[in-house]
Amino acid sequence: MALKINELCVNCDVCEPACPNQAISQGETIYVIDPARCTECVGHHDEPQCVVVCPVECIDPDPERPESEAQLLAKLRRLQGGDRSPEGPRAEGAAATRPPASD
Repeated sequence: MALKINELCVNCDVCEPACPNQAISQGETIYVIDPARCTECVGHHDEPQCVVVCPVECIDPDPERPESEAQLLAKLRRLQGGDRSPEGPRAEGAAATRPPASD
């Protein structure tokens, strides 16, 4: 599941650069995590790096966004451009990889 920064955030600025998916940004009052980009560092690290570096333990799983490890990996593939649909890997035919004809 995506992670969520709670109101205990002290805006220390250490989580944003730790995120390999650029899912963390400064919100109105505290840092926020974009659930469309958060993979809990699956595919990058053994544990979420924002949680590792957070000095006040203000990052929790977002109960509104449950995701399995397989779903997190699929999201990572989409973010990296290897999967265009939320359902699974993109189907590329030979025509999709062929260069356009020149005049």
